[in-house]
Amino acid sequence: MLELAGPSFGNPASKPVMNQRSAIEVNRQAWQRLASENHRLTLTANEEDFAWPLRSVDGPGWLGPSIAGKTVLCLAAGGGRQGPLYAAAGARVTVVDFCDALLERDRLVAAERGLDLRTANACMTDLSELETASFDFVIHPVSSCYVPDLTPVFAAVARVCRPGGLYISQHKQPASLQASIRPGPDGYVLREAADRHDPLPAVHGDNLVREPGTVEFIHGLEPIVGGICRAGFVIEDLIEPPHGDPNAEPGSFAHRSRFLPPYVRIKARRTSLAPAVNQRVIWNPDF
Repeated sequence: MLELAGPSFGNPASKPVMNQRSAIEVNRQAWQRLASENHRLTLTANEEDFAWPLRSVDGPGWLGPSIAGKTVLCLAAGGGRQGPLYAAAGARVTVVDFCDALLERDRLVAAERGLDLRTANACMTDLSELETASFDFVIHPVSSCYVPDLTPVFAAVARVCRPGGLYISQHKQPASLQASIRPGPDGYVLREAADRHDPLPAVHGDNLVREPGTVEFIHGLEPIVGGICRAGFVIEDLIEPPHGDPNAEPGSFAHRSRFLPPYVRIKARRTSLAPAVNQRVIWNPDF
């Protein structure tokens, strides 16, 4: 059901690469538009979510039975869902996002419910206004696809996460971003090279794989998993959240997800050791 597509193969490295700053600004404007349109990804948490707040945001149970009193950074997570739910579970929450329209939703929900939550307008590549080693948990929903280089992201997270603290992040699977959105006669096909460095082509029409108006980049498992480890974390668990349905209509998100799991969710723990520069060994049991 998943095959290679020949026509679009080429040398992506020969094309101009959008720099970090330009990509961030394009995506900031895109999310401002999505928020103004009340896009489904900008909707706040509902009453059902608040009935069991921790369960709503921590399905695997990686954070344990209670986070009361813990400091939580919700990174690139504005919109009135993630932050308010962690705060409703008893944590002291800071929400960082580069889109003030999304942060305003967090502020409104927090005010309505009397939650302990503060916001900061900043990009995930630069957390310099936050104190070093100040968070027990860093929660990072899907957003790594919006920057061409993940190194400064993971370095920033490592600086603000306490030794022994957890970094929970979710990323778009590289194969999912490489593949066609809709199936053809031979099913879903790989259209983009894994080593493509420039932004992916724009998609037309709303879908659950790509966000309209944004620029996205493919990141392989090495820069994601290896990058997290080299920044000073140890991977403790990794899952592919299930979104597939064997009874789903062909071409739907649930159908595609059976063949191409869209996300990978990673649980990583901050070590007490400084990361080694250019270290290529992910884990050494004798170290």
